[in-house]
Amino acid sequence: MINSLKTIGVFGCQFTSRYRMNMPKFFNDAAQELGVNLVYINFLGKIGDKNAEYGEYELDLIEYIDLDQFDGIIFDGEGYNVPGMADAVIEKLRMAKCPVVSISSHVEGFYNIVFEDSKGMRAAIEHFLDVHKFTKIGFMSGYLTHPDAQIRLAEFRKVMRERGLPEDGVGVFEGDFWFYKGKEAADFFLSRPERPEAIVCANDYMALSLIIELKKRGLFVPDDIAISGYDGSPEGKEFLPQITSVTRERSEIAHKSLELILRIIDGTNDSKHIHITPKLTMGHSCGCKKLDFRLETENVNRIHGQHTELLNNIYDSESSILKLNKVDSVEMLEDVFRELAVNVGEYDTFMLMLHTDRCGRLSCDSDFDQPSGQFSPIIWLDKKNEHKKPKLLLNCSELIPPTSSESPHFYYIMSAHCAERMFGYALIEMADNNIFNEFFNMWLLNISVTLETLLKNDRINKLIGTLEDQSIHDGLTGMLNRRGFDELARGAIRSLSEKKTVCTMVIDMDGLKRINDVYGHHEGDRAIREAANIITKCCDAGEIAGRAGGDEFYIFAPEYSEKKLLRFQERLKNQTELVNNRSNKPYKVELSYGTFLTDTDSSGMLDGFIKISDSRMYEMKMSKPNRRK
Repeated sequence: MINSLKTIGVFGCQFTSRYRMNMPKFFNDAAQELGVNLVYINFLGKIGDKNAEYGEYELDLIEYIDLDQFDGIIFDGEGYNVPGMADAVIEKLRMAKCPVVSISSHVEGFYNIVFEDSKGMRAAIEHFLDVHKFTKIGFMSGYLTHPDAQIRLAEFRKVMRERGLPEDGVGVFEGDFWFYKGKEAADFFLSRPERPEAIVCANDYMALSLIIELKKRGLFVPDDIAISGYDGSPEGKEFLPQITSVTRERSEIAHKSLELILRIIDGTNDSKHIHITPKLTMGHSCGCKKLDFRLETENVNRIHGQHTELLNNIYDSESSILKLNKVDSVEMLEDVFRELAVNVGEYDTFMLMLHTDRCGRLSCDSDFDQPSGQFSPIIWLDKKNEHKKPKLLLNCSELIPPTSSESPHFYYIMSAHCAERMFGYALIEMADNNIFNEFFNMWLLNISVTLETLLKNDRINKLIGTLEDQSIHDGLTGMLNRRGFDELARGAIRSLSEKKTVCTMVIDMDGLKRINDVYGHHEGDRAIREAANIITKCCDAGEIAGRAGGDEFYIFAPEYSEKKLLRFQERLKNQTELVNNRSNKPYKVELSYGTFLTDTDSSGMLDGFIKISDSRMYEMKMSKPNRRK
């Protein structure tokens, strides 16, 4: 629970796009008035025109969202642009125990805000027919497999039939709900037997592209051809001529959907669906509204200011990318974001939560296993100090830490992932009920790439460590090999700041050749491993031990003494006897050794010390009765 207020989850896609960014603002205003918290679960979907890969893996986030933390849910299915994405979210939301309201498309089993798109389209067509007395009207549809395109085209044909006109008017062109079909549409309509007096477009973006292409052909809107759009986009309001459009009243949508949820919770609701009629708004493109040059000058200056701000934000983004490229630990991420995230808008709270596994490892650790359902806060920026930071981890049942504030809060949660790997999620709360901008999306994407880089670097470093470890260790016994022994022993000598007593030992197995010849090399290897284990167990006073090769072992002991040496020799004897007494093998492990105690400083020569120890080992070996090689 965030606080004692009701909390409504809002599931949607691309809330920061130009067309959709006003929707959260209207919802925040309504939630402020009604006294409820909003938690937006925002997906990016397809990035740009071609990259759908990000959105395909982004849905992993919904697996870790516990719907029980919400008192109600809003589903906005309008912005999803990756096939199957909206359906996957709907299936998740069907598991909710709280009321779910769909605000942009009819979903069976949910409460629905029903847009009467047909009435909005009828208003636009009848405006051309009744006010402007046009009869030669064309229609630019969206792609015909889209439900909105089908509804809007069907209403166009219905109105035209009712007025005794050809149902397709002067022609129907299938567009794309975007900017790319304007040229083809202009060629299509200008090639008709009768040039249209007006063209009704199924959305504003297609209307804009069509106006631009008509102008290239010497035709002006509305003087030569009148144009209308649909959806009331910000681009349509800023463009000249301003687009006459049909707008969905988002403020009304926000109030009615939140009020519906509160009535359901209170048990006072008596309707399953709420109907909203879009409204026709007049622009310049139909000819009804004249240009106000004073207002347009203000618009131009405002857009110029936005352009300057955009360039500055781009420069800040470039700087942040360079800084993130230098990050070599997750601990650095918070400092970088705090210092450079000046282009995301004014925020009160930003948190980055990473998956942990059962061992507590972060998802950017190459040894990370499976998500445990718990998250660790890696970035915790709480400017108002209103949230209680978890001592250890945050459970997925509470994606947002509790707050001490009883005022409404509006949080935005997004997946933090790179390609197919979800690292966790990011949470941000903006100041003054605002929504973040596209630069926050860029930050999140770059942070995710940084986490992927940290993971790969960790994997490489561990691989290098493993290879280095293997390069200085003996594969048969696990002890240091000759190279490893030399590196550590010489390093120990170089570190001596003054004269110290040191000791070298050379230990050699007796009778290894006979074991190999009689019992086989596998038994010889076993005997070598036993000898190595005996020596390793005796090294408990800082001795450096290694297998020099074959059946020979070296030991270097810095800061040693006669007493320590005698203890080592006694333990070596006892350990050897213990192993042989417990063994059921037909042979015994026997060792000969030579030792050398001397005083030296950092200039000591390891090879000389070893040579003396080796000579003494050989003397011991030769002195044994019934000696064997």
